[in-house]
Amino acid sequence: MNVGITGIAYALPAHEVRTEELQEQVARASGLTLPPRLFEQATGVRRRRIAADGEYASDLAIDAATKVLAETGRDPLDLDLLLFASATRDMIEPATAHVVQAALGSRAHALDVTNACNSLLNGIDLARSMILAGRARRALVVTGETPTRAMRPSLDGMAQARTAFAGYTFGDAGAAVLVEPVAAGGILDVDGETHSEHWSAGGIFGGGSRHPRGDEHTYFSGDGHRLRTIFERIGLSLLDRVAARTGLTWDDYAKVLVHQVTVPYLDRFVEVTGVPRDKLVVTVGELGNVASATLGVQLARIQPELNAGDRVLLVGLAGGVSLMTMVWEVS
Repeated sequence: MNVGITGIAYALPAHEVRTEELQEQVARASGLTLPPRLFEQATGVRRRRIAADGEYASDLAIDAATKVLAETGRDPLDLDLLLFASATRDMIEPATAHVVQAALGSRAHALDVTNACNSLLNGIDLARSMILAGRARRALVVTGETPTRAMRPSLDGMAQARTAFAGYTFGDAGAAVLVEPVAAGGILDVDGETHSEHWSAGGIFGGGSRHPRGDEHTYFSGDGHRLRTIFERIGLSLLDRVAARTGLTWDDYAKVLVHQVTVPYLDRFVEVTGVPRDKLVVTVGELGNVASATLGVQLARIQPELNAGDRVLLVGLAGGVSLMTMVWEVS
């Protein structure tokens, strides 16, 4: 059996905030004087979308899910599996998948999948595995990401700014991917590598049993330079394995989609891997780092230009830290 992606859609909040405006808000709230356009020049993020008050991760997922079901002509009751695969969610309990399912009116087996910015890729892989195992026939994998709520609204000094800075790259978005059996092509290869000894390099550490309450741990904190160094050190071996196993080179891919944190990170990815820049779909400048929705947004944007037989390489990078690759051939 071949299992592939048969529908893709994404959703964005209506409210857009320029990075220059965001920096001014943070500086004003902090009583700090920051060099003009510091945030934008350091990250390459010019603007991003931010969910409105009362707009939740589930809302972005529901928007994208409604679009993909309409575009593919699928009824919500056709779904056997619904996975909410996201780094952010509405609440600790119950699973946000139930909020999405209630809105859609489906009756699928519903659960959450969470693995930082690789959540959507993990969700697609899990959906594929369950279909191959005979546990489901048709799966909807959705994400709703609202990481902007983990941005510190103010800073108490430059030391804190260094650990909080990566949070100012965030933007909000949602995506939905329909996964089901296909006649040919589909998901050809999946690989991953996890180096969990680096779990503390960055994250949002509140909300669990370690820090159940308190604002301090509800904001993103991390060492962006350390994360970048880790990804560079271990990422090439994963891409080399994919090439050796599949026999595919950059020329064999219509597009190469990679998780995007900042423009300098993306530039470094191009430099280290040698991927032709015209193979990329660059979203970070206009949307920021939208966590696991990044690859979903990119997939949805290129879908209209893809033809049967085209191959796409997806590269996921996530805190924890984990890396993941997926090769998809359009059916």
